[in-house]
Amino acid sequence: MRRTVFNEDHEAFRETLRAFIEAEVVPVYDEWFAAGQAPRDFYYKLGELGIFGINVPEEYGGAGMDSHKFEAVLYEETARAGVQFGGSGVHVLLALPYINMLATDEQKKRYLPKFVTGEEMWAIAMTEPGTGSDLAGMKSTARLSEDGTHYVLNGAKTFITGGVHADRVIVCARTAAPTAEDRRHGISLFAVDTKSEGYSVGRKLDKLGLRTSDTAELAFVDVKVPVEDLLGEENKGFSYLGHNLASERWGIAFGAYAQAKAAVEFAKRYVQERTVFGKPVAHFQNTKFELAACQAEVDAAEAVADRATEALDAGELTPAEAASAKLFCTEVAHRVIDRCLQLHGGYGYMNEYPIARLYADNRVNRIYGGTSEVMKMIIAKDMGL
Repeated sequence: MRRTVFNEDHEAFRETLRAFIEAEVVPVYDEWFAAGQAPRDFYYKLGELGIFGINVPEEYGGAGMDSHKFEAVLYEETARAGVQFGGSGVHVLLALPYINMLATDEQKKRYLPKFVTGEEMWAIAMTEPGTGSDLAGMKSTARLSEDGTHYVLNGAKTFITGGVHADRVIVCARTAAPTAEDRRHGISLFAVDTKSEGYSVGRKLDKLGLRTSDTAELAFVDVKVPVEDLLGEENKGFSYLGHNLASERWGIAFGAYAQAKAAVEFAKRYVQERTVFGKPVAHFQNTKFELAACQAEVDAAEAVADRATEALDAGELTPAEAASAKLFCTEVAHRVIDRCLQLHGGYGYMNEYPIARLYADNRVNRIYGGTSEVMKMIIAKDMGL
């Protein structure tokens, strides 16, 4: 089946990105993996390459594109090479949509030029210890000062990807108590400067996978946040979070599909090179059948991921469709990567092989952005169940 989701511009970007990965990432990736994060100066290189500015308006230094297809190419190429771009994914996929949607012209003038160059890296802080997917249960507070010039932020967040290197973090906090009718009422979003007094980065969390992305705990003790850094309207934060969940879940779905596709290629190369009982592993019928079954699943996931991409770019991707794409693609990736690791035998369990790292990296896809169980609840509700 001929694929139609990408055009010549996307393929030209793919070639540039592939060359960049081979020159700037692959040779040093083992060092990043051992260190548990990409170096801060790498993000300046991504800025120079234009990665951060694709969906930023031209007047703020970006390319002014209104499409997620270049991000899709990035997912495919990093998976193909068996690498990650550190914690930079949240900078573009998670933080930028909130800036584009909620920031005033004055805020965009302050935020976006440094966003594009990588001078200011952004993250988003939603999850708190003990709340998980229940965002309405967050306890962090932001109280307006008596003189009305700033908010006083207190609380804690966890599992914040990009949290170690972040220069600004979109922090979700309560500016009003929930009501009996609506637990989600009273949440607001703030673009918090991480150099602010009382802001601190706790542990850099030791994760199973995604080892090169810096994921941290954050704490806020009487942090003064200027009113000029409130994003959108006060108390409407939960609706903003819901608005952008579709694009976040699309990203997870497409990334999972790309990982599954890469896993098949890793396994295909391995079984053609590895000899057992005097024959290449690829010679055995079981190997052929396993890879054929995996390829069929990847083909189906590709179709789902591409359809979701087109719908997202058209502004038509519904929450239920995004949930369905995420559920399907992440479950496919789980099955395919596991089977491809099995074909590597004992070597598949060694971190020097990309399939082992991919196996660990993939596991979180069924957890973050909403667990698979939450996705099923969303889909079932849309079905009228």
